[in-house]
Amino acid sequence: MLQARVKLIVTGDDFGYCPRRNQGIVECFLAGAVSNVSLLVNGSAAADAAQLARRHNIPIGLHANLSEGSPVCKALKKNSSLLNKDGFFHGKMGFRTVLAKGLLKMSEVKQELTAQVDLFCELTGHVPHHIDGHQHVHVLPGVRHVFAQVLEEYGIKYTRVPVEPGLRSCAWIEPPLMDFYLGVEKDSLDTLDVFKRHGIRWADVYVGLSTMGKNMSVSDIQSAIDTAVAAFATKENSLMTQFSPQHQQSRTVTIELMVHPGYPTIPPVGGCGEGPDDFSQSWERLHELQTLMNPELQSYYKTRNIQLCAFKDL
Repeated sequence: MLQARVKLIVTGDDFGYCPRRNQGIVECFLAGAVSNVSLLVNGSAAADAAQLARRHNIPIGLHANLSEGSPVCKALKKNSSLLNKDGFFHGKMGFRTVLAKGLLKMSEVKQELTAQVDLFCELTGHVPHHIDGHQHVHVLPGVRHVFAQVLEEYGIKYTRVPVEPGLRSCAWIEPPLMDFYLGVEKDSLDTLDVFKRHGIRWADVYVGLSTMGKNMSVSDIQSAIDTAVAAFATKENSLMTQFSPQHQQSRTVTIELMVHPGYPTIPPVGGCGEGPDDFSQSWERLHELQTLMNPELQSYYKTRNIQLCAFKDL
């Protein structure tokens, strides 16, 4: 039976969204509760976030954003298929609707993704260690191909594939949200071959949909990680009979836990060009911060010999 060692990448998303988000994520990193961050380069506090990452040596990647706020590519700030009538991105569901109608120009998607990578490099002084998608836009039809091309062109090896083991049995997730998550899962599964063809990698297992916001608790994170390890071990055991017993016992599983900690945003500060959204202002951000910093969770990591790391360490 495979006894997997666990490397856990705890990624704090939306770094750069506002000063209070930055503060919370940095506190989590310094406490050993977050090990990796994703930067929104069109966030109102992106430059501050980049400085904080440099000061505290925080491993940082790009949270590619095509759905909230304003583009960073100057050529796309007017008359772009990426924008609604108010001049902002179409929104989480609006982006998907416009995409499904065939109204998005993939050339403009590539322009904006490229501009975001370039701005990331300008802010941080290096290429992103990884790139994922804000609101999971990177695994959508059409976008996935452009996204993979951009990563390959910049030599960026790692991304996120949001397929979470045990998701369908999480009865606490409300039906509309579950429908969205299952759509993300299907899009992700349809994306695997595209990413593989471009030489892109991702963590062995992803966790974070079932433990987001109010649904996060120490026990739920523990359960999600245990489920992830069990799913990985079952899959690996079916492939391992051809290897020596020593090799079978030495496999390491990498898990990415997606989190959104921070202190609630206070309007009008924050956001990506059109002000902060409801989730950023809610108590759920602080709830995630407090849960991740709970000594009980830190103790669980130690007991299970779970090593926190970042994509750049893989």
